[in-house]
Amino acid sequence: MVQNDGTKPWIWVEGSNRNPDASESNAAAAISEAAALLKEVSQRVEEIKNDDSIPMRSSKKTGAKSKKDVREKVQADAAEKLKDISIKHNYVCGKWLIFAPADKVDVIWSKIATSLVSGALASTCAFLTKVATSPANETPHHQHVICLYIPDVYDKDAVTDVMKVLLRNHGVNLSGVKSDLYTAVGLDSKHSSGIPSTVWKNTSLLADSEIKDLKDIYFSELNVASTAVAKPAEIKDQPPITAKKKPILKKKTQDDDPFASEDEVDAQEAERKQKVQTKGKSGKRPQTSDIDADADESDRPNTKKKKKSTR
Repeated sequence: MVQNDGTKPWIWVEGSNRNPDASESNAAAAISEAAALLKEVSQRVEEIKNDDSIPMRSSKKTGAKSKKDVREKVQADAAEKLKDISIKHNYVCGKWLIFAPADKVDVIWSKIATSLVSGALASTCAFLTKVATSPANETPHHQHVICLYIPDVYDKDAVTDVMKVLLRNHGVNLSGVKSDLYTAVGLDSKHSSGIPSTVWKNTSLLADSEIKDLKDIYFSELNVASTAVAKPAEIKDQPPITAKKKPILKKKTQDDDPFASEDEVDAQEAERKQKVQTKGKSGKRPQTSDIDADADESDRPNTKKKKKSTR
């Protein structure tokens, strides 16, 4: 985990399509002009809010526009002026925005970074990517922002090409395209001007159905790949099925030598059996059980004493 202690807010990876940035003088001029415009628009939006002559609802009968309609027209005009400022000062760089949860950011980020260097993204105009590091203090449900930079946010075809790769090859959830100029002047979703904080929204570039189709293809291939990898692993993990041999049981005797070899044990067993057979031929009925017949002489009962007691 890389935590941001105030000095490590981002991890960056640069691709091979790096384009020279706009000069500082051009960027500074664009930022100054854009900041003045935002201030003007914020004031105008506040005036609309407090203007009682503008109705809350539009009227088809009178043709009057609602506060919402008037406000959105001012904001849309401002967005076009910001585009003109960017192009005039050649400050058109920006990025695709992607948000990833803490438990998935490592996988998502590493795939995008690798793709930018040597994968599908390397064939697009994208040239740089960064991911936000972890906050210094643990934050529940924290989302990491990933930025994928493109040289011209107003080049619709190039921006769409990058979008298709992100959906088709990475299956990510996209949050729109934001201009670096917007970032520099602090234009976000909570700005008082109410100007949209992104140059492009997803549906401005592709239809919802096409977005869904591209992501479905990615996840379908991902599932197939996961299944193909899992099956051999399952077979490998299963123990081989072999016929279980029955163990050869040997009669254990009290004088077995634990250090004797199997040949020595077999020889001793044969010798004992021969002694039993020899006694059987002599015509004397053994007074011991089958188990005693295989025992040592010292373990057998004294039969002579038993005979005297029955006289």
